[in-house]
Amino acid sequence: MIDLFIQIRIVDIIDVVLVALLLYGLYRLLKGTAAISIFIGIVAIFLISQLVNALQMELLSSILGAFVSVGFIALIIIFQPEIRRFLFTIGAKTQTGENKMFHIFKRKSRHISLDTDTICQACRAMSDIKQGALIVITRQNTLADIVMTGVTIEAEISKPLIENIFFKNSPLHDGAMIITDNKITAARCILPVTNNTDLPGHYGLRHRAAIGVSENNDCIVIVVSEETGAISLVKEGRITTLQPLTMREILEKELK
Repeated sequence: MIDLFIQIRIVDIIDVVLVALLLYGLYRLLKGTAAISIFIGIVAIFLISQLVNALQMELLSSILGAFVSVGFIALIIIFQPEIRRFLFTIGAKTQTGENKMFHIFKRKSRHISLDTDTICQACRAMSDIKQGALIVITRQNTLADIVMTGVTIEAEISKPLIENIFFKNSPLHDGAMIITDNKITAARCILPVTNNTDLPGHYGLRHRAAIGVSENNDCIVIVVSEETGAISLVKEGRITTLQPLTMREILEKELK
């Protein structure tokens, strides 16, 4: 009778736990990006293939098997930025000497509210003098790959600092500012430009970059036009013009 039951060894338990940690780490790393949908799709296909094999459905099993074998090479191409960031995380360390890999598995202990007042005041001041600005506010994903393209700042949010960064003679004004956990994480960051060809012709590079980064990441982007001084909010590839008087209210509503 003992042979009728599944024999579970200690090594099997360790194997399951390690696979679960790996999947959770990948989920945390990809959460908030467009790649998370691909990741979930891959897991779904894998589970379906295992079910098909168990039911001995030969035709469907062969089709899924061919897809999985060819798909492995495609995944390396699709997830190239994420793989590079994951390998960088394994070897990198924080300022305290702790390996960054363990930060993937940590959950944030509390929600940090954003200082929307200061951001709105800075945007209004820049709008009045037609000073261009591009501010990315992260949510689920910290945009670590984009932060790496700029200059690390890690400073508290303040109106003078935001205005000085985007001052036209400042060495940091050309690019995007990244705000994470109520801190200015980096400036002069390079954003991906959207491939959407249906946008109005008057949209400049700032607006196209704001649309591009919001299409594939869970973030909110604020753009101050250098030509007109208009303030725009971009989310999920959609752009909305903000009125200075209602900017704070709309921004807080979107961030919720």
